[in-house]
Amino acid sequence: GKALLILILVFSTLLESNFAQKPFKVVIDAGHGGKDPGNLGTGRYKETEKQVALAVTLKLGEYIEKNLADVEVVYTRKGDTYPTLWQRVNIANGAKADLFISIHCDAFTNSKAYGSSSFIMGLDFTEHNLRMAEKENSSIFLEENYEENYDGFDPKSIESVIALTLNQSVYMDKSIQIAQKIQEQFRTRVKRKDRGVRQAPYFVTSRTLMPSVLVELGFLTNNSEEDFLHSNDGQTYMASAMFRAIKDYK
Repeated sequence: GKALLILILVFSTLLESNFAQKPFKVVIDAGHGGKDPGNLGTGRYKETEKQVALAVTLKLGEYIEKNLADVEVVYTRKGDTYPTLWQRVNIANGAKADLFISIHCDAFTNSKAYGSSSFIMGLDFTEHNLRMAEKENSSIFLEENYEENYDGFDPKSIESVIALTLNQSVYMDKSIQIAQKIQEQFRTRVKRKDRGVRQAPYFVTSRTLMPSVLVELGFLTNNSEEDFLHSNDGQTYMASAMFRAIKDYK
């Protein structure tokens, strides 16, 4: 009995030291890139969604690296490249990350629409959220051999969408938690209009095996919000808000 007790103590000490050594990993995914510009905004800037998303991503990563020594940052892109949706998911799963954050900017036909929102994977979505997800997911058609890579996944098929949700259901509570913290920071610290935490079937947040959130920083189709998100100050505020949310969540 004594020998068994010693073995259990040694084993639990080893387990604890393993947990202590494993850094908390955050994957930051700058939406779009390369041949995929994302949304074009009002057309008053030559930069599009892909540049804004990357600028905020790099700032966020820098905040984490400088201030949270025990957190490792993994990027799906650090330049103007186009990782496929599949590659983004594989980077996150391959890193065995603890958190996945995909950064985007919104667009709408009505230029009055503004505000920030955070999306988690879920079936409780509106028709509008489904349309937005369809638009993001349809970037798979830019990829060569997409039929093979996506194994029959069709962004326009409700069956494909329902199949997506099953992977993420186990992480739902934690995904909601980080999404709420991000929205709270946007609202209280950056004084953004809070469009809330919503559910939508985005491909990148469905296939990741960890809590995942897709953040829409604001609308590039709204003049003042576009100006804000293209400004260094705006990008810094949004990145630092997400940094505080991640720090709090961790």
